[in-house]
Amino acid sequence: MKKYQLEIACFNIESALIAQANGADRVELCAEKNEGGTTPDFKTVAAAKEQLAIKLNVMIRPRGGDFVYSYDEFKQMKAEIIAFKKLQVDGFVFGILDKDGNVNKVQNAALVKLAYPYPCTFHRAFDVVKNIDESLEAIIECGFTTILTSGQEKNVVEGIEILSELVKKANNRIVIMPGGGLRSSNIGLLKKNTNAFFYHSSAIVDLSETADGDEIRVIKNILKL
Repeated sequence: MKKYQLEIACFNIESALIAQANGADRVELCAEKNEGGTTPDFKTVAAAKEQLAIKLNVMIRPRGGDFVYSYDEFKQMKAEIIAFKKLQVDGFVFGILDKDGNVNKVQNAALVKLAYPYPCTFHRAFDVVKNIDESLEAIIECGFTTILTSGQEKNVVEGIEILSELVKKANNRIVIMPGGGLRSSNIGLLKKNTNAFFYHSSAIVDLSETADGDEIRVIKNILKL
């Protein structure tokens, strides 16, 4: 039987500990919620690694905005991966596009290779790529293990049809992880209609940057049904 799993996007240590206490399978640690997530600082990651028993993935994104990076920004991403590898985190989350809106295969493959043996998730840069099918194949070629996506819509409910198609096209070659507006109110719909088995939510239900333990628990319970 398929084991459904839940990753919680966390913007502080408190959220990471709430995620762990309420049954999350993995934390994606980031900074700057209003920018859609950027690289957290080293001290925060080190503290999280020390306190978490569940898996810890780290966002590698030098700034908000688009996903086309300068030479210096790319160098910074490489340096961050090298630094966080020393903490023995469990994986990395990033995504680089070229100026034409395609997956930058050279840069992404270089970071995946640098991150080895830790797995890499291609994040929601996927939601602005020009060609979904070509991008899916390019991301698999680069060596990513997961794609985090809302199905190119502003949230997972609106993107549900594309998410379902992506799961089929991926055909177990890569994990398609729905994320973006995923909540306890819609997880049942996603589970029923997409055939995905790994889901991503911030589980933030107010204007704060902190996950809600009850929300996490409800999502997990629905996934167990």
